[in-house]
Amino acid sequence: MPLVRISLMKGKPNGFGKKVGAIIYQAMVETIHVPVKDNFQIITEHDSNTLIYDPTYLDIRRSDEIIVIQITLNEGRAPDLKKALFNTIADRLHRELGVRMEDVMINLVEVKKENWSFGNGIAQYGQ
Repeated sequence: MPLVRISLMKGKPNGFGKKVGAIIYQAMVETIHVPVKDNFQIITEHDSNTLIYDPTYLDIRRSDEIIVIQITLNEGRAPDLKKALFNTIADRLHRELGVRMEDVMINLVEVKKENWSFGNGIAQYGQ
């Protein structure tokens, strides 16, 4: 059910974005119980004209290594699960890929189940 958009600056090693995606997917499976095989991601690389961020918003020091992650998913998960997801993603990106935790921005967009069609023009979760 989640659709993950990952935005990062150009210039990363080949396959870096896919590694980021794998970490995010595994974190979703473990923390918010996303079903196995439910892995849909869009990974885009940008230059400084198309990935714009404030380097000090909320007194967090960001760099051009920023990774912006937007996850659209079904509504209804408890705040504690969301917090665990945020922490798990940032921690694993830091430990496994050397990404500064300050450079990990995550946004969840919650939608109703009937707002998905996974193919065939059918609302698989619709009522």
